[in-house]
Amino acid sequence: MVVLLLESLVVCFILFLPCVVAIANGTHNAAFLFENDVQERVVQMGLITKERLDRNKKLFKWVTLPVLIVFVLWAVYGINGARGFWLPFWQIWVLAMAEGLFDRFFIDWYWVGHTKAWTIPGTEDLKPYIPRKTLIVKWLMTIIGNPIIAAVLAGIMFPLFGR
Repeated sequence: MVVLLLESLVVCFILFLPCVVAIANGTHNAAFLFENDVQERVVQMGLITKERLDRNKKLFKWVTLPVLIVFVLWAVYGINGARGFWLPFWQIWVLAMAEGLFDRFFIDWYWVGHTKAWTIPGTEDLKPYIPRKTLIVKWLMTIIGNPIIAAVLAGIMFPLFGR
């Protein structure tokens, strides 16, 4: 259980670090994480081009997601030695929920919603950057999507580690 807790902290850090890097040279570089109206505004203001924003989004997704997935699978099957379907499913789900709750509470609610770290000058009138509808979708993805993702990953890995 202690190992799973430590792995949960690592998963949160894997999400946190790319966010820090994305905003390091100006939050406008991470505007792809915001709603379309914010993205359009930063492009209109000349802070970033649409092409650069799209490139940053692809880079963020194509680096962060594979690192998260590889780490979770390595932790569950390599470090923890989980086998079968249910034990890996449960551990993947725990790690996915740790990441999801960290994202919802720390990143979305606190860091973006209650600090100035993610404020893009000239877009303050578009706050909150994460509107209620988007928050609901994110929470649904965390609550409903994470068990599905855990089941899919455990199912894919079952032929290799099903004993």
